[in-house]
Amino acid sequence: MTDPLTRWRAHTGSAVLLDGFHALKHAVRFGAEVPVAVTTDRAAALALAEELAQDVRAALDALLTEVPAQTYASLVPRPHPTGVAALAVRPSREASLRALARTPRTAPVVVLDNPRNLGNAGAVIRLAAGFGATGVVTTGTLDPWHPTVVRGGAGLHFATAVERLGVEELPAGPLFALDPEGEDIRGTTLPDDAVLAFGSERSGLSAELRARADHLLALPMRPQVSSYNLATSVAMTLYHWSITGGAPSASRAVAGAPS
Repeated sequence: MTDPLTRWRAHTGSAVLLDGFHALKHAVRFGAEVPVAVTTDRAAALALAEELAQDVRAALDALLTEVPAQTYASLVPRPHPTGVAALAVRPSREASLRALARTPRTAPVVVLDNPRNLGNAGAVIRLAAGFGATGVVTTGTLDPWHPTVVRGGAGLHFATAVERLGVEELPAGPLFALDPEGEDIRGTTLPDDAVLAFGSERSGLSAELRARADHLLALPMRPQVSSYNLATSVAMTLYHWSITGGAPSASRAVAGAPS
């Protein structure tokens, strides 16, 4: 077997950076191909796996190679507190498009229409994975596989389909777009095959997507409050979908906990 630095250099141009223990844990848990994983403290990383992720401990034991802290720092733009980093093979575009196009769907597709904030996009992908959404699609110029988005998603890009598409390429299904002028979402039942579209916090929905929407929905909001954070809006909408019985069963995960 080649040394980890050689394997890292061989894959760094095309692979996805998994930044930290939890990103690696989630990627492995959801079937990512991980050709190289390093840590500054192998024993500590495996102890963390024993505590938080026993289901993937054996896989991490086989993957992780200990390297000096200086070597680790040279591989990542911003060292993670857990001292773990890995590279994963990005799912093919063809596989993602097949997953998004498959019908009938048992969970919605989330669309971020021309998003601007990388961290918010990552948070939405993490939310979508938690709710079991079919996938997350972005329109516009933002790359949903940008390293900052992947960091914000905690490796959960591998738990759902993530792709960038044009508005004209969106998956089939009734398109529900969130807009302040829409009907109160509390009076609407969201079907499992819904396509749920959210505009950017600054400019809202694009004219192209708004014109294509089958339904405009509004979240309840106190007067004189300008808007919700994008990830908050997605969370509220997916929760509204989930209370009709579509979402996976609740687990022991606690909000904010390193699950």
